Amino acid sequence: MLQRRLFLGLFFCAALQVSLAGAAAAGGQSPVNVPAADGSAAVARQPRSPEVVKAETAIASRDYKTAEPLLNAWLASHPTDGRALFDAAYIADVENRSEDALGLYRRCVAADPKNFPAQISLGLLLARMGKPVEARQALVAATQLDPGVEGKTATAQAWRALAEIDRNGVDGKPDYAQASADMMEALKLTPETKHDTLFAAGLAEASGQSEEAEAAYRRLLAHDPNSMAATTGLAHVLISEKKYTDAEALLRPALEKSPDDITLTAQLAAVLVAEDKADAIPLLEKVHAQQPENDEITRMLAQVDADAGEFAQSDALYVALLSKRPKDADLLTGHGQNLIRQGQFTPALPVMEQATTLDPNNGDAWSGMAFAASELNQPQLVIQALTMRAKVLPDSAPVDFLFATAYDKLRDKKSAILYYQRFLDLDAGKLKNQEWQAKQRIELLQKRR
Repeated sequence: MLQRRLFLGLFFCAALQVSLAGAAAAGGQSPVNVPAADGSAAVARQPRSPEVVKAETAIASRDYKTAEPLLNAWLASHPTDGRALFDAAYIADVENRSEDALGLYRRCVAADPKNFPAQISLGLLLARMGKPVEARQALVAATQLDPGVEGKTATAQAWRALAEIDRNGVDGKPDYAQASADMMEALKLTPETKHDTLFAAGLAEASGQSEEAEAAYRRLLAHDPNSMAATTGLAHVLISEKKYTDAEALLRPALEKSPDDITLTAQLAAVLVAEDKADAIPLLEKVHAQQPENDEITRMLAQVDADAGEFAQSDALYVALLSKRPKDADLLTGHGQNLIRQGQFTPALPVMEQATTLDPNNGDAWSGMAFAASELNQPQLVIQALTMRAKVLPDSAPVDFLFATAYDKLRDKKSAILYYQRFLDLDAGKLKNQEWQAKQRIELLQKRR
C-alpha cells in the first residue's frame, strides 16, 4: 500500500498577490501626467517652480537622468517642498532604490501629512521591503485621506494591500478576519475582480473553511475555465478534503493542456499516491527531474519507490535527503526500513534507535527497531521497542508475533503462549507460515509445562 503522507505543503494555494511595487496612487490635479509605477498620476498639492515643471516634463518622458538633478538642486534650497519630494521619491522607487525612495516618501509625508499619493506609496514600498508593521500603519493612514481625482480606485488599492498584509500577519500571526474586512472595504469601492475571488478563496482555505474556498474557486473557473491559479487552488482544496476522484478529474484535463506545468504534475502525483495508483511514480520522477532540489518531491518519490519494492533506489533518495537533514526522524525511519527490506539488519538497528531517540512518538521507528533486533537475536530489545510502540500505535498481528517469539527466546513460556494466541486471534489466516509456527510453538510449550 502506498503511504498516505502527501506533504501537501508543497502544493501552493494560488491566491491574490497584491502588487506592492507601486510608487503612488493618483490624486489631485496636475498639468503634467507623471506616470507612477501603478499607472496612476502623481498629485500636485502646491504651485510648481519652473525647475519642478522641467523635472516633471522629463519624468513624463521617463527621462530620469534629466529630472533627478533638477529636483535635487531644487530640494537643496527647498527641502520641504512636498511635490518635489514626491517626484524625487517616485524616481528612486521606479529605479528600485528602495532606501532612497523610503527616505524621500517619509520626508514628503512629514512635509504634507495629507498627501495621499505619498502616504500610499510609502505603505506599498514598506510592504515590498518586508516591513509589514510600518506598512500597515502607512496604508491605514492613506485610507483616511482624500485620494483626489483617483478616488475610489486608489483607496481600494490601499485596502487590498492591507488585506494582503493582514492575511500574512504583521507579527507572523495571520488575522484572517481583519483581512476579510479589509477586502470588503475594497469591494465597497470597486467591483470584484478575479484576483479578489482568488484572495477570498485562499483566505477561506487558510481559515479552514474548505467549502467556501471550493465554492469560490469553482465560481472563478465558471467564468474563466483556463485559470491556472483557480485550478491549482481548487485541486489543493480537494486534496486536503481527500476528494481524490474529484481532484483527479480536475487535474488530468488541465495537465493535458499544460503538460509541463510543475504544480499540476505534483498535485496529480499526490492524488495518485493517495489512490494507490502505480502511475504516480512516473509523474513524481518527472517532477523530481525538473526540480531535483525540491526535498518534498524527493521525499514523496522515496516513499513511493519503497512501496513499489524499489528499495535501493528509494534508499539512495533517503540518504541524499539525510545529508541535508541528518536529524529528521521520518527520514531516518524510511532509511532504516529500506535497510531492513534489503536484509541489512546490523546497520538498520542504530538508524532506528536514532530515529526513536529523536522522536519517541514515531511508531514506525519502534516497529523497525523491534524487527531488526529480532533478526539480530536481541529479544529483550525487541520487547522494549514493542512496549514503546504500543504507547503510540494500536496492536497488530505481526507485532504480537514478534512479542511471542521474543518471549519464546527468553524462555518466558506463559508470555510466549499468550502472545502466540493473540497473534492467531488477530491474524485470521493472513500469515499462514507464522500461524503454523505459532500453533506448533503453543503445542510444544504447553507440553513442557
